[in-house]
Amino acid sequence: MTHPQTNNPLHGLTLETILTQLVEYYGWEKLGQDIKIKCFNQDPSIKSSLKFLRTTPWARKQVEELYLRHKLKVDKPG
Repeated sequence: MTHPQTNNPLHGLTLETILTQLVEYYGWEKLGQDIKIKCFNQDPSIKSSLKFLRTTPWARKQVEELYLRHKLKVDKPG
């Protein structure tokens, strides 16, 4: 039995989508400043970053939290 995740703002988004949108908006340099992980600062790529983030829960959490803050800022009316 599955329950809809109506209270989960990340439901339906892949990690790749989240990361791609952040890179498009902030760029690798700014991401590396905000979230200090090697895959953002040394020869960054979506592929290497996804590999790291999928196996490192604390880093993934930071990326997801940044995405949520980003969406609040971008989607804010006015």
